[in-house]
Amino acid sequence: MSTDAQAPMTRDEFEQALRAKGRFYHTQHPYHIAMYDGLCTPEQIRGWVANRYYYQVSIPVKDAAILANCTDRDTRRQWIQRILDHDGYDGAIGGIEAWLRLGEAVGLTREEMISQEHVLPGVRFAVDAYVNFARRATWQEAASSSLTELFAPTIHQNRLDTWPTHYPWVKPEGYQYFRQRLSEARRDVEHGLHITLDHYTTRPEQDRMLEILQFKLDVLWSMLDAMTMAYELNRPPYHTVTDERVYHKGLVL
Repeated sequence: MSTDAQAPMTRDEFEQALRAKGRFYHTQHPYHIAMYDGLCTPEQIRGWVANRYYYQVSIPVKDAAILANCTDRDTRRQWIQRILDHDGYDGAIGGIEAWLRLGEAVGLTREEMISQEHVLPGVRFAVDAYVNFARRATWQEAASSSLTELFAPTIHQNRLDTWPTHYPWVKPEGYQYFRQRLSEARRDVEHGLHITLDHYTTRPEQDRMLEILQFKLDVLWSMLDAMTMAYELNRPPYHTVTDERVYHKGLVL
């Protein structure tokens, strides 16, 4: 490896630098660790599922923003599959529907998930920041921000391996989302990594990409910080004022 700080990383070095960011993936957050260790209460599981629903419904909006900015036809042809994976097509239920079924499997109603009444402000702000980034960034930068998927297949497999034992009260039909994403995430990683390794060829560009990936990691970590306050420390927003969920449920700006 060159000792010149401005020399570009080789393709292999750059990929390794991207993969090294996995040590900051939200699997390392105490909330996730507790989930895998079987230490979460039903309320904490339901809170996580309800809040992650907002992330799920925002992903195809993010991907549509990338498509809107993308000038490369071949990339659009491949990227559009991500929207179909979440929204469903040709008889496939899609990730959003699968997540709704996960919610029902953990004891939430479909109606309360769709209403987003449980979505914490901190979660909403973090997810909205991600979507707004995708709208404003170049399509290559926005596409590369999705590379937290590098670390996702492991997280889905861990849930399939641990939840049935630790949380037998969760209905088995709720696990379809995790099964679907095992193959989808691997396919998406291959495409996103190809875009990233091809596009960022100078050291400043590569360093910026690493910052973009860190931003996405910050989004995922911040979501869990908000859930920790609400469901582990019992300090949801406005807890000193009211027990009601008075926080906003939609875009106000």
